Amino acid sequence: MNHPITRFAHPPGYSYEVIASPSTASPPSVSRSEFPREQVARQPERTDQRGLFDSRIVIVDDEPLVTSVIQKFLATEGYTNLCAINDSTVALDRMIDERPDAILLDIMMPRVSGLDILMRRQSDSTLQHVPVIILSASSETEIKREALKLGATEFLAKPVDTIDLVLRVRNALLVKRHQDHLHNYAVELEQEVRRRTRQIDQSREQIVHCLAKAAEFRDNETGQHVVRVGKYASVIAHHLGFGPNYCRQIELAAQLHDVGKIGIPDSILLNPGRLSGEQFNVMKEHCSLGVEIMRPFVADQDSKGDVHFSARDRGSAASPTLLELAASIARSHHEKWDGTGYPAGLRGEAIPVEGRITCVADVFDALCSVRPYKAGYPLQQCIEIMTAERGTRFDPQILDLFLANLDEIQSIRNRHPDQ
Repeated sequence: MNHPITRFAHPPGYSYEVIASPSTASPPSVSRSEFPREQVARQPERTDQRGLFDSRIVIVDDEPLVTSVIQKFLATEGYTNLCAINDSTVALDRMIDERPDAILLDIMMPRVSGLDILMRRQSDSTLQHVPVIILSASSETEIKREALKLGATEFLAKPVDTIDLVLRVRNALLVKRHQDHLHNYAVELEQEVRRRTRQIDQSREQIVHCLAKAAEFRDNETGQHVVRVGKYASVIAHHLGFGPNYCRQIELAAQLHDVGKIGIPDSILLNPGRLSGEQFNVMKEHCSLGVEIMRPFVADQDSKGDVHFSARDRGSAASPTLLELAASIARSHHEKWDGTGYPAGLRGEAIPVEGRITCVADVFDALCSVRPYKAGYPLQQCIEIMTAERGTRFDPQILDLFLANLDEIQSIRNRHPDQ
């Protein structure tokens, strides 16, 4: 069937053509039978493109007749989720609301041009990856280049070849669907990695708790001492200015401070009386035994078994691993600020900060708790004993911070009591 050509005026300087019926003022009815057989694009197999025809397609053109014709033609081809926008001033906001899978966009529109929309689209993350097919009567090469530079996917000149339009829309939707699949897969993969990482972290923490309690059960049936010491150490580290990752690491690592007690004989460990000099020397070995237990996992030790790394680099990428931190604590938590501690007789800041922190936490909890050789002391008496050793046994700054935050410490004791 032959159709007359109705020409619509655009802004000065160009025009375009739409196949239309002159006998009606309403948008033309387009049927596949009205096009020559060789010009009708074969509808793609739905079985090969499941869901493709439900894709959201937004058509932006200031001529309602144009959007109506395109909508009807795409509907004839099987597309069911179509949206026409004739006011370019609201086009971008509408597109953000519609969340389209493809956009058909005119260039030459009053007030806000298609190039303006393309430019503003770049700043919106929901539209950046949506394919845009330009439909324009403008034949200027510079405009075409500018549109492509701004992210347009295709450029079709008006009057648009219907076969080209259908194929370009289909291809654009296939690319978009593939991009969505890759994005969703990446999101799912990231979520799975996070889930597995959480599982590994939980397993690691459970292993630390089990190992710490195995040692603590030797002389404390509940094993709550190691839990409290770890939490005290985390509080101190936080108030010293360490970041959350280090605070969590030291909370776990400090629980292993006495893991070397596994190797101390019961006759010494459970002795209710004062230890002899020889027995005390055996007891001291729990520091070295703790390092020995973790030796396969500690990267840098000297011939004496001392662990070397800088835990003072708050938040540094070179921060120690959990077991490196635990080995350092096991080795140094009985060192004293004045150099009279054991096993190495380190003095002042030569003692690793994690050792100084754990020393305060460990002694406080030991004073407050019942042991085979003593009853638990009242809080005020514990404070007096520790204050008397400020600057001799304890790092003054760390002890002051600890005592300034006794409310947090007492809260931990109440949540994790010995049974």
